Amino acid sequence: MELSGLNSEQREAVVTTEGPLLVLAGAGSGKTRVLTHRIAYLISEKLARPREILALTFTNKAAGEMRERVEALVGEGARDMWVLTFHACCARILRRDIDKLGYERSFVIYDDQDQQSLLKRIIKELSLNDKIYTPRMLSSKISDAKNRSEDPEQYLRDGYETRQVIDAFRLYQKQLQKCNAVDFDDLLLLVLKLFAACPDVLESYRARFQYILVDEYQDTNLAQYNIVRLLAERHKNLCVVGDDDQSIYRFRGAEVKNILSFPEVFPRTAVVKLERNYRSYQSILDIASRVVENNEGRLGKTLRATRTGGEK
Repeated sequence: MELSGLNSEQREAVVTTEGPLLVLAGAGSGKTRVLTHRIAYLISEKLARPREILALTFTNKAAGEMRERVEALVGEGARDMWVLTFHACCARILRRDIDKLGYERSFVIYDDQDQQSLLKRIIKELSLNDKIYTPRMLSSKISDAKNRSEDPEQYLRDGYETRQVIDAFRLYQKQLQKCNAVDFDDLLLLVLKLFAACPDVLESYRARFQYILVDEYQDTNLAQYNIVRLLAERHKNLCVVGDDDQSIYRFRGAEVKNILSFPEVFPRTAVVKLERNYRSYQSILDIASRVVENNEGRLGKTLRATRTGGEK
């Protein structure tokens, strides 16, 4: 496969195919280009069939763009690979095996409006003070618990919330299952429950996905981290790409420590730093560097501009 259009660090990230790989990608350093070329390289060099590749990201737009760019490089055969958001990947797994957890495969995924309607009914049923316990407040608390991979009983034991919130959480889950429904956070947690309850299901996916790639790894939460860790256990060909200086989703459960601790969690990790910036002038990068170098937790990198000139 032709890789002459990549710089030396990008090429290293593409051809380092075996074992765990951490790609620290600064802003504007071409991380999507690396991911798509890496997938194309795995296929074109016959290291993996498309169906043996799993690529995970956070938005449908990013997944669609990645899929299109890989198909442009290697053709329509790439359609057999899984290039999905975390939630879409989990939904696909559950459509096949959620019946093992007591749901029907035709389950419904509740959106925000569905959640708010259900919680409004629960507030009334539990006679909660609707000035304090609003549907929006409860959905936020429940999502926080699920992002910690905690059910109502764990959430209660850890002392995070009041008895009223826990009671609402319990009834919410009971009503969801009664309606054969899940919310978006459940998609992640139910896959973890499925893997724990049915080791054979987990092993089938471990065997299938010989190469796993994760974009924006700094924004993964605990549930996403555990899903990736479990799936990569057999082949250990896990490539994560991210920027420890750009983790901004703590409010939705993101754990920057997932990227900071990656080399310790996955022994013999290769680390590649993408430090050539193709977007900004050096004067902008210098100012940004002076800000982020004060971050308490970071692995460290120095961005260098490829563009010359620019105002101070």
